Amino acid sequence: MGKHIVIVGGGAAGFFAAITCAETHSDYKVTILERSPNLLSKVKISGGGRCNVTHACFDSRPLTKNYPRGEKQLLGPFTRFNPTHTIEWFKSRGVSLKTEADGRMFPVTDNSQTIINCFLVEARRLGVNVETQIGVDDLVPPSANDGSAKWLVITTTGNPIKADAVIVAAGSSARVWSMLGGLGLQIVQPVPSLFTFNINDPRIKGLEGLSVEMAMVSVVGTKLKNEGPLLITHWGMSGPGILRLSAWGARALAEMNHQFEIEVNWTGNHPTAEVIEDIKQVKRRQAKKSVMANPLFNIPRRLWERLSAFITLNKPLFNYADLSNKQIEQLGRELAGGRYKVTGKSTFKDEFVTAGGIDLNEIDFKTMQSKKLPDLYFAGEVMDIDAITGGFNFQLAWTSGWIAGTSV
Repeated sequence: MGKHIVIVGGGAAGFFAAITCAETHSDYKVTILERSPNLLSKVKISGGGRCNVTHACFDSRPLTKNYPRGEKQLLGPFTRFNPTHTIEWFKSRGVSLKTEADGRMFPVTDNSQTIINCFLVEARRLGVNVETQIGVDDLVPPSANDGSAKWLVITTTGNPIKADAVIVAAGSSARVWSMLGGLGLQIVQPVPSLFTFNINDPRIKGLEGLSVEMAMVSVVGTKLKNEGPLLITHWGMSGPGILRLSAWGARALAEMNHQFEIEVNWTGNHPTAEVIEDIKQVKRRQAKKSVMANPLFNIPRRLWERLSAFITLNKPLFNYADLSNKQIEQLGRELAGGRYKVTGKSTFKDEFVTAGGIDLNEIDFKTMQSKKLPDLYFAGEVMDIDAITGGFNFQLAWTSGWIAGTSV
């Protein structure tokens, strides 16, 4: 038997690293240690239970643009293992993926269990030893281990495990970051990413479930802005447009204690002056048209009615002819730049993503190995890398897991 490789974490990155390692080095013993009783729990619930495996973005440079943190470092890794390789990897194991209109890729079964079963079958076939309800309390490097050439993995069972190399793939874990910090690695303080905005405002109250296909959202007083679909929820605003903005602005918004003001352009990217002029044109040419029954700019009718009523202070408006110039200007400003106060954030606990983790300067991205501590590797979100929604966080897991698994 060759080397013994211990993988900390039984999630997406951990399993991919384990399978790759066992396949590349058939004489190695590979062990996955998972603290919880459940394996691949994030895979199970991702994409509404369908598992958004990757994204149909096949050029490495554009692919890196979906990572608010890690863009520069991932260019090399993505030339070696990217969505093209991901599709082929799953296909060769009997799992076909399909692409949706927005580029997200799912198993054709629309069931995350397909991905989980694939990993479990492959791990079993390759002889990977999978242990649940065994966590790692500490890692003792060879240099501090009585001159031994092996790592000592201190587990929650009290039985230490000797390993020739360790791959840490424990996701966003304060406990693991603290442990790695104790080994002298720099840890970037984690803050939430990919969260929705809590907004209590009469303009959107009662419109839960209503979505706008394309809205521009910017954070007042900053350069942060993002265009994308927006969803009104019970607690405020969500949807890809909001989630991506929260990812790019994760640190800045945390510094504001998640209390800030946003400007929403419900028309997409039409400037205010253009919106005002378009409404005036309708008044001139179609004066007898009902305002409430004829929304402009593809704005959903219920939202249009609410914003129009907000401008006219709920006074009855029958036709465009009834709008004064002042009201037209107010409506134009409301449609193209309405301001809303954000009073906090909401996260989907199971799909929680953080910005933070192992400082990227600590890692050799050719191998995913620690620059300071030989035979210590990293994969997935334990690093200070995170992505916007759309399958990109899983692609990070596959790419980093593959590189760590082949390099170890």
